[in-house]
Amino acid sequence: MGDGELRKFFEDYTARDGVFVERKALQTNYLPDSLPHREEQIKQIANILAPSLRRGRPSNLFVYGKTGTGKTHTTNHVVDNLITAAKEGNIPLKNIYVNCKLKRLADTEYRLIAQLIREMGGSIAATGLPTDEVYKTFFEIVDKQKALVLLVLDEIDQLVKKAGDEILYNLVRVNEELKQSQIVLLGISNDLVFVDTLDPRVRSSLSEEEIVFPPYNAFQLQDILRKRSEVAFKSGVVRQGVIEKCAAYAAREHGDARRALELMRVSAELAERGDSDEVKLEHIDQAEEKIERDRVIDVIKSQPKQSQATLYSILLSTKKEKQIISTGEVYNAYKTISSQVGLRPLTQRRISDIISELDMLGIISTKIISKGRYGRTSEISLAIPPPIFDRTEQLLAEGLALS
Repeated sequence: MGDGELRKFFEDYTARDGVFVERKALQTNYLPDSLPHREEQIKQIANILAPSLRRGRPSNLFVYGKTGTGKTHTTNHVVDNLITAAKEGNIPLKNIYVNCKLKRLADTEYRLIAQLIREMGGSIAATGLPTDEVYKTFFEIVDKQKALVLLVLDEIDQLVKKAGDEILYNLVRVNEELKQSQIVLLGISNDLVFVDTLDPRVRSSLSEEEIVFPPYNAFQLQDILRKRSEVAFKSGVVRQGVIEKCAAYAAREHGDARRALELMRVSAELAERGDSDEVKLEHIDQAEEKIERDRVIDVIKSQPKQSQATLYSILLSTKKEKQIISTGEVYNAYKTISSQVGLRPLTQRRISDIISELDMLGIISTKIISKGRYGRTSEISLAIPPPIFDRTEQLLAEGLALS
């Protein structure tokens, strides 16, 4: 496309009406004024944190729930309103929010504490200082706040996985060192049994309250989508049945509101690209395929070579033999492929571990079958949508330098 054609394309694009009024209303970081179907959880969090308005120190709080159940939005919604009430009442209350899943932000104890120092307006070397010295600087800067500090650690299970659970013990112990300030820990986790995995000494030091967020059902998701659509779209552009279909799709994915909003947004974007002034049911089907294709491709590209070789073995075996194959059949194919690409062959046990990892990622499906006195075996099938089967094979061949 030449410069002239490109300019005309952009001119035509801006001249079209489109379907959106406020596209960001369907994005995951958009915080609406109200959070439907989370009234009970809002009330629970508010009750736990309210003592801070009387200059008391609330209990540490852990919020659990699967992805897309509103944990982060609900917690931040309550905290934001609490901070506003504290300002009006001249109560010294501050909050810090850190997403522990972000790389190079909270993957070590040092980096997390350094980030907390920066969030409170201090500065410290990115690396190189003894951890004790970093904590000392942290103590000093927190105490200077002369306030109760609400520390919200989102994806806290990822922090513990990367940095160990000792960090939680140290953060709670900070209160013993402080004279003019206090810290309250608010942890948000997708792992419902996260606290059960902590060292008993760490767990007992937390003295935490727990709130579990249930998944949204299809009717609740419809309500959420309708409210967001009223903000996001021009009147009348969403065809009948579209919201219901989006909600049903997300309800199938454990009530994930994020998936529902993403599906609605991508459907509308595809409608616009196709010069349609309405979002129709066929756009939902196209968007579902695109989202799944993008997800599968991202997962495949991020896998190490041994995982790619294992998946390629499953794909070829499925293509050659039948829809369902055994671990032994995969391993035989894997040995041939690893030899072809110059990989050091792993043991069958390690390949079984990789198969379990691929199952967790949703790329394949495994089922344990008992063979009586002959032991047990796994039946393996691909969980990749048929329309992207060929693209998956091509990507794996390129990744393994077979093409």
